[in-house]
Amino acid sequence: MTDEIEMTLAKYIAEKILKQPKRVISSEDRLISSGLIDSFHLVDLALFVEETFRVRMDDTELNAQTFDNLAALAAIIRARQTPQ
Repeated sequence: MTDEIEMTLAKYIAEKILKQPKRVISSEDRLISSGLIDSFHLVDLALFVEETFRVRMDDTELNAQTFDNLAALAAIIRARQTPQ
């Protein structure tokens, strides 16, 4: 099930990174390992995540393991938004 965080991320990637506003990106689509997003756009996406969701992403997390699909990235965002 796609949630609001995933929808926000998908919209940003489609409109701002891919310049294809009508493109549908599912929660399990491979972003980095498929080559959809390159390293330059990965930094843009990380900045968007930090500004939009008010979470901190460490530089060591800018990789395919963390950012390769919307579901994994949204899970990290939700975990960091939850008071510890």
